[in-house]
Amino acid sequence: MSLYRDACVVLRVQKLGEADRIITLLSQRHGKIRGVAKGVRRTSSRFGARLEPFGHVDVQLYTGRTLDVITQVDTLDAFGVGLVEDYPRYTAACAVLETADRLTAEEGEPVLRLYLLVVGALRALADRQRDASLVLDAFLLRAMGFAGWAPAVTECARCGEPGPHQSFSVQAGGSVCPRCRPAGCSSPSRETLVLLDALTHGDWAEVDRTQQASRREASGLVAALLQWHLERQLRSLPLVERRTSAGAVDRLAAQVREVLAERQS
Repeated sequence: MSLYRDACVVLRVQKLGEADRIITLLSQRHGKIRGVAKGVRRTSSRFGARLEPFGHVDVQLYTGRTLDVITQVDTLDAFGVGLVEDYPRYTAACAVLETADRLTAEEGEPVLRLYLLVVGALRALADRQRDASLVLDAFLLRAMGFAGWAPAVTECARCGEPGPHQSFSVQAGGSVCPRCRPAGCSSPSRETLVLLDALTHGDWAEVDRTQQASRREASGLVAALLQWHLERQLRSLPLVERRTSAGAVDRLAAQVREVLAERQS
């Protein structure tokens, strides 16, 4: 039996048998872990309440044949307390966890940067100091950068010509110059591009100066980019309370669905 400990974020839980659960964790040193927590659905469980989504915990496990077994749990941060009674923050946090789960297909591969991004996003949402939608967009942009999908904002995604450029193509990976502009591009405002760059680099002073119209437009672009790269829609993202115009989101989503259908044909 091999024991090990790690700091983890609880991504999701699944029922197993009559009293157990399978817990999916994103850990600091071991990447994604799927472990069995025995008896946690019983009212007498010593640590069942600590193994809930959004929990930031210190976990001890021992290596099993197929799934590792959780033997001890200590709470590091109870982020859920600041989230469950606030619908916009709760749904944004759900999108953070689902994105992290989707981006870590391989178990046991260290993903320290993503782990830190998830902890930072949950802490920012639970602290209630910043707009939940902006925190989510900043996380999604940085998570896409972690996955190698960082959108081009200040230069052309195809030829690298310095911008800003007037056209934005989800399929091309960001801003595009007039020479590289494909059909079906959107034309975000310059302030929207400034906002995307500020969210990516954590320039919150610049973010706070932007207007609601640019924030709505940026949210629509971020959602479309993520859906394009994942080749599927997050289940939690449509539930997020956005300040995005329905028409803009529908147009971007329709473009992505058309391209995905072409990929699969």
